[in-house]
Amino acid sequence: MMTLSGDYVFCSLCVVFFAGYSAKTEGQQTLSLNGKWRLSNSNGSLSLPALVPGCVHSALQQQGYIQDPYFRFNDVSYRWIALDNWTYTTTFTVSTQIRSKKKVHLVFDGVDTVASAWLNGVIVGKTDNMFRRYDFPVKDLLEDGENVLKVHFMSPVLYASERRKAHSTYTVPPECPPDVQKGECHVNFIRKEQSSFSWDWGPSFPTMGLWKEVYLEAFDVLQLIQVSCVPLYNVSLSVWDVQVELLVDAVQAITGNVAIFIPELLAGQDFQAEFAQGTTKNTFILHVNTTNQVKLWWPSGHGDQPSYRLTVTGFQDGFLILSVESKVYFRTVELIQEPIVGSPGLSFYFRINGKPVFLKGSNWIPAHSFQDQVTPAVLRNLLQSAVDANMNVLRVWGGGVYEQDLFYDICDEMGVMVWQDFMFACAMYPTEDDFIRTVREEVVQQVQRLKSHPSVAVWSGNNENEAALADNWFNIPASQRPKYLKDYVTLYVDTIKGIVQQEDPSRPFLVSSPTNGVKSEEEGWVATNPYDPHYGDTHFYSYVSDCWDWRTFPRTRFASEYGFQSWPSFSTLKPVSVSEDWSFSSDFSSHRQHHDNGNNQMLLQAALHFHLPNSTDPLKRFTHTLYLTQVMQAQCVKSQSEFYRRSQSEVIEGKGHTMGALYWQLNDIWQGPSWSSIEFGGKWKMLHYFAQDFFADVLPVSFEDDGALFIYAVSDLSHSLNVRAVVSVYLWSKLDPVCTLMSELLLVPGGGAVPMFKQTVVSLLAGCEPCTRLTCLLTFHLEDDSGQQGPTNHHFLCSPKDARGLTRPNITAEVQEGQLGFTVTLHSASVAPFVWLDMGDVPGRFSSNGFLMVSRNRTVTFTAWRPVSATELSRSLTVTSLTDVY
Repeated sequence: MMTLSGDYVFCSLCVVFFAGYSAKTEGQQTLSLNGKWRLSNSNGSLSLPALVPGCVHSALQQQGYIQDPYFRFNDVSYRWIALDNWTYTTTFTVSTQIRSKKKVHLVFDGVDTVASAWLNGVIVGKTDNMFRRYDFPVKDLLEDGENVLKVHFMSPVLYASERRKAHSTYTVPPECPPDVQKGECHVNFIRKEQSSFSWDWGPSFPTMGLWKEVYLEAFDVLQLIQVSCVPLYNVSLSVWDVQVELLVDAVQAITGNVAIFIPELLAGQDFQAEFAQGTTKNTFILHVNTTNQVKLWWPSGHGDQPSYRLTVTGFQDGFLILSVESKVYFRTVELIQEPIVGSPGLSFYFRINGKPVFLKGSNWIPAHSFQDQVTPAVLRNLLQSAVDANMNVLRVWGGGVYEQDLFYDICDEMGVMVWQDFMFACAMYPTEDDFIRTVREEVVQQVQRLKSHPSVAVWSGNNENEAALADNWFNIPASQRPKYLKDYVTLYVDTIKGIVQQEDPSRPFLVSSPTNGVKSEEEGWVATNPYDPHYGDTHFYSYVSDCWDWRTFPRTRFASEYGFQSWPSFSTLKPVSVSEDWSFSSDFSSHRQHHDNGNNQMLLQAALHFHLPNSTDPLKRFTHTLYLTQVMQAQCVKSQSEFYRRSQSEVIEGKGHTMGALYWQLNDIWQGPSWSSIEFGGKWKMLHYFAQDFFADVLPVSFEDDGALFIYAVSDLSHSLNVRAVVSVYLWSKLDPVCTLMSELLLVPGGGAVPMFKQTVVSLLAGCEPCTRLTCLLTFHLEDDSGQQGPTNHHFLCSPKDARGLTRPNITAEVQEGQLGFTVTLHSASVAPFVWLDMGDVPGRFSSNGFLMVSRNRTVTFTAWRPVSATELSRSLTVTSLTDVY
């Protein structure tokens, strides 16, 4: 067996990736047990076909036993499903060839969650963790002819309750979710998707089932379980080495040879290998030829994502016993926490391939309550939407699931970095031996599975649990606090951190999010104030403060969560509701809202700057309210995101140097109100169209301070720009600008934010008569000698509800089909804020939407996601602007 040696310097992340590796071992045979099984409940009153991979809810719906679980109040109506016990059964035959192998394993890639597996009437193993792969030896139980495999599932709700009762020495809060979530209790006692018992943006559907592949693995020599590799960058020699790990199960001890080769780099090496009997991890170091320049993997917007082909072959006595081929990617990641001149505290930013990168993105939640319904098309659409909105990172949040392999493959391909949480969120957790034991195996397996992906940039132990302890979310008496601190350190530091740094010393690891990073570590892993803006990352939410006022936001080093709710479009809600539900005050609207007082908070925030809809037509009033919540959300998150982006080059009163903005949240799990920018089904909310602009590589940003208007130029480019700010002033009542102002040409360095323009609002308006704050608004952009750089932005001098001269624009639209797709040409009679185009039931995306229209004509494109005609689009299209709703 080869082991690591030498004085290598591990960068905080150096990774090579086996993207969807194809592997085989000589004589190894696999028999898939996927497909149609039988499913029955505990008393046998229900018996039906069920697909594997799949879950009980999906099977019941597919066979017509239940309606769409997302329809109206079905999340509560179908609570009985998760309270019952269920059994999956399949019958299969096994060839003589497989039965004659020396080892035969029954492999479950994913079992959700508490189950026992029985083969031909004999128990072969038990499961208690959704996030683990299980394999059980079954050779001696296989029979000639038919074999019967049964998997008995226990209700996850009852199991969690029983585990809670057995934990009698002290409570592990929270006991239950808030009543508004209509969820189940004690989810922290079961290792499954934490949000499946409910969350403030999703329903309670505690799933059961075989959610990943099931198969027999038979072999005579060895079985390849996992391949992973991590490159080591030798700083002193400026060369790459590649650490390749093979996790194998050998029938008996083997001495042989392993050859590792990257043809394009002319890098290859032969190793003598010793595979011990049983399951072992074998490590090899491939030296990469220093005369070949290695092409690096870059995040989206900063470069390409080149790959190399890597092969691994193993021989014993000249016979091939192992063969693996894969893609390989190189890149480094470092998390920099160091002193900042003129500021207390430490920086918190990521350096990719030696380059500081501002992280722009969002937070990812499970794309469906039933993971078997998250298709490749759904994943690709959501991730492409992230890239198309100029994002370079997504945080896989710790209350969901470790995503399927394809998710990370696509992120690698598209250049989307992943902030990977471990699956612990908003709770304390038990630390009994059996709980820690299953978590250890979970973490080992997930790190081994994911560490080869260049997209995975950082591990994080949990979501908000440091903050929960520090701020005493669960009202733990002071006398008992040491006990919970000890549990926290046992789980996240002694267990998870220890495993991660042993398995993958190449990536940064954070114990929690938010956290003060190394400062939290100095304070015993739970900081007095984990939200300290001088350190680490922060989560920040305020629904009462005016979101247009940048002073209400923390000037933090890194913003990893922030956001505001909105409702999805009517076309998204319509299939899961009926006409009596189409009111903001309906039982349906109340039931769908899982955040306490959320619907009211949206209206209160909107009312700060907008007139609320007042149509006497109930349906119009409802759809207008949906629209206005999206306007509010888009404008709020825009204000906050732009504040973070312009703060990257400044330190003011010791705060700033902000290097990340990840709003909450990207996607939805069902059709309901949430913080998402993409609706369930893939439709972009207004926020996502805004993100396309506020995450642009070059961006002008405005704000007011002490009566002066400032415009900054923000650039994520690698090179400098010479640009000027151009400001156009409009009357709300006219489409032609009253006046135009320009700044001098200024140098904007790549990766910087530079003030371009400053003028008091009083003097600006005095020079643009007859403008006042109430009668005029501004648009502005950046340009150089070659033309405009980045999007056009807007600045309102007053709340639109106070604007004088703002009238209904009477927008008309014409849809045409051309060689490159469909165009929508709009004509407006007056200035129109927040112009929203909606194609109803036709899935697709506009090139721009939710925009401020200050020209008589504007043309946008529409990309349909199914075959459609211009006539159908014309019929489906609705156009709404702000004054249309009151």
